[in-house]
Amino acid sequence: QVDLVESGGGSVHSGGSLTLGCVASGSGWVAGSYWMAWFRQAPGKGREGIGFTRRGSSTEYADSVKGRFTISQDNAKNTVYQQMNSLEPKDTAMYYCAAAAPGYFAKIQERIVVASPQLINYWGQGTQVTVSS
Repeated sequence: QVDLVESGGGSVHSGGSLTLGCVASGSGWVAGSYWMAWFRQAPGKGREGIGFTRRGSSTEYADSVKGRFTISQDNAKNTVYQQMNSLEPKDTAMYYCAAAAPGYFAKIQERIVVASPQLINYWGQGTQVTVSS
């Protein structure tokens, strides 16, 4: 069994910053085996890929957040982070981390996509980010 637990969400004003964390735990977790991604879902909208990291060695971002969000990974702590700067009201959403086997996340044109939702091994429960103007 594996659990992904997000933290760090909250309410900020436009222009503010937050750092989200996602900790992986459980007997089934094998450190370094997965690419880690962040998704978000705003009310009434579909789930949107934000970015992913290739085991911490490199990252890709959706154009909507590129230059404002930074993903990093601490393998010793089984944790992936997302630093979010210059937050805007349009960033208001529930944020989720996800783990999948290498190669299943990709950036196509301006979007972060997954080959198939069924290929995501694990999802976190989400953490809410609210940005007010």
